[in-house]
Amino acid sequence: MSERVPATEGVHAGNPQLDLLPTSELIALLVGDQRDAVAAVAVQSAAIARAVDEIAARLRCGGALHYVGAGTSGRLATLDAAEMPPTFGTAPDLVRAHVAGGEAALVRAIEGAEDDAQAGAAVMRDAQPCDAAVGISASGGAPYVVAAIEAARARRAYTVALSSVSSSRLVRAAEHAIVVETGAEALTGSTRLKAGTAQKIALNAISTAVMVRLGKVYGNSMVDVVANNEKLRRRALRLVTELAGVDERRARGLLEAAGGRVKAAIVMERKRCDAAAASELLERRGGSLRAALE
Repeated sequence: MSERVPATEGVHAGNPQLDLLPTSELIALLVGDQRDAVAAVAVQSAAIARAVDEIAARLRCGGALHYVGAGTSGRLATLDAAEMPPTFGTAPDLVRAHVAGGEAALVRAIEGAEDDAQAGAAVMRDAQPCDAAVGISASGGAPYVVAAIEAARARRAYTVALSSVSSSRLVRAAEHAIVVETGAEALTGSTRLKAGTAQKIALNAISTAVMVRLGKVYGNSMVDVVANNEKLRRRALRLVTELAGVDERRARGLLEAAGGRVKAAIVMERKRCDAAAASELLERRGGSLRAALE
């Protein structure tokens, strides 16, 4: 019996002859095909929301979020994890990405890395029940990713599969699944295209929503932003000016007294307290600016 080919490896509707298309039509096809990625993620909104609530609950209890992927999936996971500390002021190890082949695989393909199930299981050997692990694989068949999720689940961590194939090994291995059915690619088998786009959208949604649930956002503002460059320093100043209701001179003074921490600076002004008291109040309120200002 021949092996069943996953939908991500199938032939695109119409079997477009890319090499025969005029460039304008080629670009229109490639760009237009991306609409399927957005639609596929939108269908999974409820599944993503369930994952977010479970992940946030574990992080509140001191756990970490692990992303596991190979190839494009691993690189997208690494990108998302890397954005968490500067955007939300998280510790570097709160959201961790594990990519098949290690750091070298971020800049070049490492042959056979995704087939190394033993390496996948090894990255989850220290997983704890308070952790969460999201395995990312378009086909859902990468042994590295499947083994990592199986190992994490065996250690009672919360496990999520992010795949484009509902019948995949990864989906079966995880406790919860987010299946973004993007189907066949315009360039057959090249899941860096719309399958990759769908993964990027889903990861953006997961990480951002988790951080909202953890109190890292006030309204739609990144109040835990780490102001380590001029653009972000201006943003921090603008946030304190707007949310504390002060002029720029006062905002600068508050930020300096608060050690650059936007939330503490706002609490200092709104609650008429010093930096130590503001920090203590925020800690008692689980880091939520909204709760601290009530």
